[in-house]
This record gives sequence, structure tokens and C-alpha cells, in this order.
Amino acid sequence: MSLLRHLTGYLPVKLASAAASFGGVYAFTRLLGPEEYGRYAILVSVLALVHTLCLTWVEAANYRFTGRAAANGQLADHYATALALMRRSMAVALIVMAIIYAATFHLPGYHDVLPWLAVLMIAHTVLHMALESHRASQRVSRFVLTKTLQLIGGFVTGVLIAWYLGLGAAAPFIGMLVAAAPLALREGVFLTRSARGGKIQPGSQRDWLAYGLPIAGALVLDIVLSAADRFLIAGFLGEAAVGVYAAGYGVADKTVLLICAWGSTAGSPIVMAAYETGGKTAAREAARGLISMMLFVAVPAATGLALVAQPLSEAMIGEALRVEAAKIIPWIAFAGLLNGLIVHYASEAFQLAHRTRTLALLMLVPAVLNIVLNLILLPLLGLMGAVYATLISYGVGILLLAIVGRPLVPLPWPPVTALKIVLASAAMGPAVWLVPNFGSWGQLFAEAIAGGVTFLVVAFALDAAGIRSAGLTRLKASGEASRA
Repeated sequence: MSLLRHLTGYLPVKLASAAASFGGVYAFTRLLGPEEYGRYAILVSVLALVHTLCLTWVEAANYRFTGRAAANGQLADHYATALALMRRSMAVALIVMAIIYAATFHLPGYHDVLPWLAVLMIAHTVLHMALESHRASQRVSRFVLTKTLQLIGGFVTGVLIAWYLGLGAAAPFIGMLVAAAPLALREGVFLTRSARGGKIQPGSQRDWLAYGLPIAGALVLDIVLSAADRFLIAGFLGEAAVGVYAAGYGVADKTVLLICAWGSTAGSPIVMAAYETGGKTAAREAARGLISMMLFVAVPAATGLALVAQPLSEAMIGEALRVEAAKIIPWIAFAGLLNGLIVHYASEAFQLAHRTRTLALLMLVPAVLNIVLNLILLPLLGLMGAVYATLISYGVGILLLAIVGRPLVPLPWPPVTALKIVLASAAMGPAVWLVPNFGSWGQLFAEAIAGGVTFLVVAFALDAAGIRSAGLTRLKASGEASRA
């Protein structure tokens, strides 16, 4: 299946993810208020940290080794091993949650929500295991349907609970659980049936541990890089400041990350298949299309977010949070671009080469740097100190991964393509600044349309990412086909 068909196939789930993310910012910044929204943001980070630390390694290894098991006719053994490791890891995760629960006994705002997080983590783990299997086996339709129902169902239910029942920071998590539980039951049946007749393979377990644990470590460090500042902000500036920071993050960072994740979801299986069959050269050629596509959509998206920060915050974020959030959106947009390229592209070289320990060690550098910079800059600059620390740390991280990863699998970083895309993105500025004021939503749509059209026109003129060449080639082929 081509990259374009993969992108089209996975588009609905990315649209659903965008709707849930932006809808969550819009609704929960209004329904929860600054302090409760800040508490919710901190608990999201807690859930992500525990899940990634204890469970993601199994999910990542499940995805990586599904193709090999299918090729060797060992899928039943593969799923039996997956379920055994998942159960053990889930037990560890619940122990960690119990420790956190005991440690927060004096903080009822957190303590009362943690049981919901523990149950939600179980449902999400079963779902993620099945979804990674579907993605690795290119069962696109089932992946998209399941993930879309999970995202939209969780968002809608969470909003309704927050609206009618209140429940503060717990409401979004209860909504996610209500949506995830029946889907997890369905996908749990799929995993169990797939493992029927299979035997747990001790050798495979060792391979899974050697591959998955370093990936989990690297991802934990990435979460520390992106979320440790929330805990530090809470300590220095209070939960309301965390709410402001999370609101800006939710609008800017999530947008660019979703775009990069969309490209990775579609392109990574193609790059992995190319590497397995043709080695480094084939993987490099497959990755060229992936990075060109990522840059073509993510760079103008980050630029556009920076340009429309004011009307975007007015339209999307609750009144109590929007003024300060608007100040950080431009910076976080470009930090999100760097983060997306780290997680969804630069780290690919280490995963393909099975050098995930090296990846984890490298991610330690920006993670520690981020904490140090936050400790220095937060007392001096307030909330903007956390923003600058994040941007600097991501910049260091992507440079490290690109340099060290190149000898392993030489993933391309096309400078000419990047320059053309940057120039086309820069052209959006004058177009956006000339748009008259139509009010928050009207202004937002007008500026977005003006910027988007300008980018496409300039990108076509520059043939950025081969957009003009590809279009002319397709038109020529269509004309020849019609004449035939």
C-alpha cells in the first residue's frame, strides 16, 4: 500500500484525534476552570508517565515483532507471549498507581481521581495492544474505526459528565473510561482468540524486553521533557498557571504533533517493511517521502499557529486562561514541531537498527536539560521561562538524534525541500497580517484561509516537496489514460 493511500486511510482517526484534543481544550477550559484544568493536565501527565514506564514497552515490541511472527507462521505464539507480558506489566503498573495513591492521601483533588486513572489504564493497555497489532498488520479499517470510537466517545462522554455532574478533574477521565471499556472488551477477545493454541516463547520474551524497555525509557524521557515543567510550574506558580500552560500546549503542541503522528502512523510501517526487505538503502528512500510530507504539512501548520495565536486563543480557550495562553502559543507551536520530528521521525533510525538503548540514553540529555533550565528560568521569567526551556531542550534533542542516528540508518533530512517549505511558510505572514478584524472565529478562519492559500501558491511556484512536479505528472498520466 502506498504512502498516499496509507495517509488517506488513517486520516479519519487523526481528524477524530484533532476534534477530541481541540474540543477538550475548548470545553474543559470553560467547564473546569483554571485550577481544575491545571489539576487535570497534571494527572494526564501522571497517567502518561505510568503507562509509558510500565506498559508501552510491550506495546512497542508487539508492533515491531508482529510482522516477523506473521512471516514465520508464529502469530499464535506471538500473541500468547504478548498477553503474558501485558498481564505482568499491568500488575507492575497497578502497584505504581497504588504507591502514588498512598503518597497523595493529603491531596484530595488528586487522590480522588487516581482510581479512575488506574482502571482507565487497564482498558487503554488492552486497546493499545490490539491497535498496534492492527497497524503492524495494516488492518487500517479496524484500527481507524476502533480508535475513532475511543477518541470521540471519550471526549463527548467526558464533556457531558463535566457539564451535568461536575466532578472536576475526574470528569474527562471517567468519559474516556466509559468509551474505552466496551472497545477494550471487544479487542481483548480478539487478542485472546489470536493467542489460541500458542505457546509463550522465552526467547521472544528476551527479545521483547531488549527492544521494548529502551523505547519505553526514551518515551518516558520525552514525556519528562514535555511534562516535567508542569510539575515545576505547579510548585513555583500554582495550579492555575499549569492550566494556562496546558491550554496553550493543548492548542499549539497537539496540532503539530497530530500532523506528525498522522504521517508516522501511515509511513512508519512502509519504512519498516522497506528496511526488512531492502536494508538501509531501501529504508532511506522510503523515509524520503515521509519526511518531505511531514515537513510540507507540519512547518506551515506551526507557522500558521504562531500567526493566528490571538484569535485562536480567543476562540478556543476559556476567558480565564486565554490572555496568557496566547503569549505562549507561537513558541509552543515550534516546540511541537521539533517534538514531532523527534518522536515520529528522528527516533525511527534507532528503532529500525534495534539500538533503542542508545535512543534512551540520548533522550536523557534534553530531559535533564529541560529540568535544569526550568529551575533556572521559572523564577526569573515566570511561565515564559518554561516555554524557552522546552524549545531549547527540543532543539538539542533533535540535533543529537539526527547526528548519532545517521550511521545507524541514514534517514534523509532534505535541505532544499526544507528551505522551500520554510520560504513558502514565511510568505504566510504578510497575507495573515493584511486580514481585517472579523471577531474571534471569523478572524481565525479568515487568517487561516489566507495563510493556507498563500502557502500552497508559493509552495507550488517553488515546487516544494515536489508538489508541482507530482501534480503535472499525475495530470499527464491522466491525460494519456483518457486518450487510451
